[in-house]
Amino acid sequence: MSAWEVVIGLETHVQLQTRSKIFSPASTAFGAEPNTQAHPIDMALPGVLPVPNRAAVECAIRFGLAIGAEISERSVFARKNYFYPDLPKGYQISQMDDPIVQGGHLLAVLPDGRTLSVQLTRAHLEEDAGKSVHEGLDALPRGCSGIDLNRAGTPLLEIVTEPVMRSAAEAVAYAKALHGLVRWIGICDGNLQEGSFRVDANVSVRPAGQAAFGTRCEIKNLNSFRFLERAIQVEAARQVAILEEGGRIVQETRLFDPDRDETRAMRSKEDAMDYRYFPDPDLPPLWVSADWIAQVRATMPILPGVLRREMQEALGLSEADAAALTTDRSTADYFQQAMDSLAQGERRALAKPVANLIMGELAQALNRSSLELEAAPVGPAQLAMLAKRTQDGTLSSKTAKEVFAVLWSESVGGTVDAVIDARGLRQIQDTGFISALVAEVIAANPNMVEEVRGGKDKALNALVGQVMKRSQGKVNPQAATDALRAAIAAQP
Repeated sequence: MSAWEVVIGLETHVQLQTRSKIFSPASTAFGAEPNTQAHPIDMALPGVLPVPNRAAVECAIRFGLAIGAEISERSVFARKNYFYPDLPKGYQISQMDDPIVQGGHLLAVLPDGRTLSVQLTRAHLEEDAGKSVHEGLDALPRGCSGIDLNRAGTPLLEIVTEPVMRSAAEAVAYAKALHGLVRWIGICDGNLQEGSFRVDANVSVRPAGQAAFGTRCEIKNLNSFRFLERAIQVEAARQVAILEEGGRIVQETRLFDPDRDETRAMRSKEDAMDYRYFPDPDLPPLWVSADWIAQVRATMPILPGVLRREMQEALGLSEADAAALTTDRSTADYFQQAMDSLAQGERRALAKPVANLIMGELAQALNRSSLELEAAPVGPAQLAMLAKRTQDGTLSSKTAKEVFAVLWSESVGGTVDAVIDARGLRQIQDTGFISALVAEVIAANPNMVEEVRGGKDKALNALVGQVMKRSQGKVNPQAATDALRAAIAAQP
C-alpha cells in the first residue's frame, strides 16, 4: 500500500436528542412496538403539513458553536427524491444548497498521541427514514419483509467532513472525537447499537504524490468504530488490487460484511442531480437570529478545546494527555472530580499520575468489564489518593496496581490507605532499615559491587533486586538504588 495513498471523508448521521420528531409530535423513544410512533405527518397522509422542531434546530446551533462553524442566518429545507419501501413520502426532507451549519473543524487524538484537525464541510438537518425489517416476523409469510415507520421523521444532523483523512486510524480517531463531542454538548446519546450514531465512509485511493482524487466508493451504515476501521482497510485494499491489475473503480455504494471481511456493492452511487433536490414547498426558509444563537451559546458547557488549554496551563499536562482526557465528557468530569478531591497545592504535581491511571489501569479495567465510566467501582477520589500514595513513595507501581485491583474487584468502597494497611503493602522508607539491607547485600556480593564500580548498570539492577527480595518487596526501589549507589561510592 506504500505506493498508494488512501483518501477518506466521513458522513455521520447523528440522531438528535429530542423528545419528538423533526416535523411531527410523535415520540422518538427507542424500543416501541413497530408503527406505534408513526404520526400521519411521518406517514405522509394527505393534507398533513410538517412543522420544524425548535429543539432540533437548537441542537444544530449547539454543534455549530462547538466546532467554530458559521451558523447560517437563512437555511432551506429541500426534498431529496428517491424511492425506498421504508420512505413513505417518496422523498426525504433534508438540506442541500443552504445548510444550517457550514465549515468548522474538530480536533482528534491519534493512537500515537498526535492530534489531527479535521476540516468539516457542513452539517445539515434532515429526517430519518423508516426501517425495513427482515427477521423475527412470525406473523408474515416466510421470505417477506415488514416496514416499521417508528424511525421515520426522527431528527438527524448529518455531519460531513472534507476528504482530509489518510488512514483508517485517522478516520476512527475523528469518529471517536465526534462521538464524544455530540455527547459532551448533549445533542445525542451516541448509542451505536440503537443507530443513534451511524457513519458512512467515502473511500478512494490514488498513487502516492498524485494531486487528483481517485474514484470514491461509499460504505454505508457503519455502527461501530471497529467496523469502520476494518471496512476502510478492506475497501482500500480492494481498490488497490483492481487498479494494480489494470482495472478501474466504479463509483458505487457498498456495505461491509464483517463475517466475510469484505465490502459488497449495493447500488451505483448517485450524484446530487439524481435526487432532483428542490426547496420543500411546505416549509419556508429557516431563519436563525443572532439573539437565538446568543441564547443557545449561554447554555453551552465548557468545550473540550477550552478545557484542554486549562489542563495544559493550570496543571502542566501535555497536549496529548489533555486531549485524551477530553475525548468525552464523562472522562473529563472524572478527572476534574479527582483533582477536586486533592488539596490545591497537590494538583499540579499529581495531575499527570492521575491522568496515567485514568488512561491506563482504569481504562483497561473498564474495557475488561464492559462497563461505562459512570459505573466504575473505583471512584475519582480513590484514584487520586492512589496516585498520591504512589507519588509519595508509600506504594510502588507494582503494589499500586494491586491496590487498584482490590478496590475494583472487591468494590470495598473504602479508602486506599485502609487497603494498603490491610494488605501490608506500605513501602518501607526507614533509611536505617534500608541501609542495613544494603550493607548485607554489598557484603554478600563483592564481585557485583566491582562491576557496578566499572559502570555496569545490569549489576546494579541485580543488587537492587536482592535488596527488594530481602525486604519482601516493601522497600522503595528508587530508595534502594540511591542507597546502593551511595554505599558503594563511600567504600574505599
